[in-house]
Amino acid sequence: MNRELIINVTSTEINIALCEDKVLVELGKDMAQTGFSVGDIYLGKVRKIMPGLNAAFVNIGHERDAFIHYQDLGPHFSSLDKIVDSWAPGKKCIRLDAMKIDTALEKDGRIADHLQVGQTVMVQVSKEAISTKGPRLTCDISLPGRNIVLVPFSSKVFLSQKIRSNEEKKRLKRVAQGVLPKNFGVIIRTAATNATDLDVEQDILAAVEKWNKTLQQIRRHQAPALLMGEMSRANTIIRDSLDGSFTQICVDDEGMYNEIRSYIESVDPEKVKLVKLYRGSVPIFDNFDISRQIKSLFARYVSLKRGAYLIIESTEAMNVIDVNSGNRTKADDNQEQHVLEVNLAAAAEVARQLRLRDLGGIVIIDFIDMHKATSRQLLYEEMQRLMATDKARHTILPLTKFGLMQITRQRIRPVAVKDIQEVCPTCGGTGKIEPTVLLEKSIENQLSLLAEEHGERFVNLVVSPYVAAYLKQGVISLRNRWALRYGMWIKITASQAAGIVDVKYLDSKGEDMLHPNYIGHRKPKKVEPQQPERKDKERKSSGSRPKRRGKKPSETKDKE
Repeated sequence: MNRELIINVTSTEINIALCEDKVLVELGKDMAQTGFSVGDIYLGKVRKIMPGLNAAFVNIGHERDAFIHYQDLGPHFSSLDKIVDSWAPGKKCIRLDAMKIDTALEKDGRIADHLQVGQTVMVQVSKEAISTKGPRLTCDISLPGRNIVLVPFSSKVFLSQKIRSNEEKKRLKRVAQGVLPKNFGVIIRTAATNATDLDVEQDILAAVEKWNKTLQQIRRHQAPALLMGEMSRANTIIRDSLDGSFTQICVDDEGMYNEIRSYIESVDPEKVKLVKLYRGSVPIFDNFDISRQIKSLFARYVSLKRGAYLIIESTEAMNVIDVNSGNRTKADDNQEQHVLEVNLAAAAEVARQLRLRDLGGIVIIDFIDMHKATSRQLLYEEMQRLMATDKARHTILPLTKFGLMQITRQRIRPVAVKDIQEVCPTCGGTGKIEPTVLLEKSIENQLSLLAEEHGERFVNLVVSPYVAAYLKQGVISLRNRWALRYGMWIKITASQAAGIVDVKYLDSKGEDMLHPNYIGHRKPKKVEPQQPERKDKERKSSGSRPKRRGKKPSETKDKE
């Protein structure tokens, strides 16, 4: 299986597409302005205790207070609280490897016995803010690496269940026990099976050093404050997924390209050659046919082979997927087999859609009814196999007598589909847009404004492929005519992500030229004020004699 990681970087977000055999299977998005990621460690301040929920709200700097339940405090919260308190300014610091671990918390205790309003706590984000809910927190701190996950306040070595070889288990356990400091535990990941002893040792020591640096940040900051930020979403995917199946990692931003190269060089120098910087004129998602697949991602109908299709509906309570055979028809004598084929194809697409849309919570799938128990069992086992590669925690139940399959899936990030469920900025929710015949005039007016009033000499028009073809059609195209008329170089970029009447005006650096802040930095041409001509020159030029001045009142009175 060929796996490709395609990364598109903009000024406001980072879009990450994971493709398997050219098919989009995972889509991630990092918003630059949020700054909150799963795995970040914060120094928070307790804002409110909720005895009825046995939970508390903690201020970590988010617009909404984060939520932490009693069970999220972890068994060793009292020991963590002692360390956090000792690292406060003016106090004697306690090192974890030199302290005695307190007894574990009771599983059915009360949060009010351990947290008070105004208390400072070290917390880790376990779930991002979703909809109207703030982030979910935990005090059971863990520091992930490529081959291991470091667990402070523990002394055990856990191994991934996917490591089958007993010899490999003994080797990894021996290596971990030989380098782990006191009061530190570790979870050895599946990726460690291909790692050398030195790689595992360095991974553990790096995680321990990260823990020590996190504690040092407590002395330098006051709550709420970020103590340790998780690496970018792109590097997180690389850390968790980098193996021999990756064929390339392509990114269109030089800064992100250098960051990814540096990370891979530190963990696996042989795979640095997989990272490539994309410099094409076509947007990177269009070049790899990802834009088309993203558009189909948000569709209510998902087509399958031979006329079958899915209908996906999402609500606050659950997600419902209906499987339909469509116009697929076969002989009646083997109807059970044909239904099974449709259901198996639908199961493969459902597993992909769950990862792609990052659907979480309760998922109900209405498969086509099958009469044989062996067929239902085969479908259930196939769904389990397909979902085995999904890193989100999930539970699959067998089909009910009504042909329904129930799946619960962990949700740690906002659902991707909800990000676009807003009023259309083009039509304003009316479903109608301006006539396309007026688009040409609208573009020319903007070009006139940029060229004549702001002195711009270059513009990159990002439009849909249909508009791009229209503007470049013919030898004397509209683009060439506008370029000659306004004395500016006009570049046309076709983007599948652009709407039919959407137009972006970008400069050579990719900045939006119509943004108010951008225009504010451009000084319009200075117009020299004309000096008013002298009156006698005006009279002379007009050829008229100057009017005789009237006599003063005093002179008139003397004559009379």
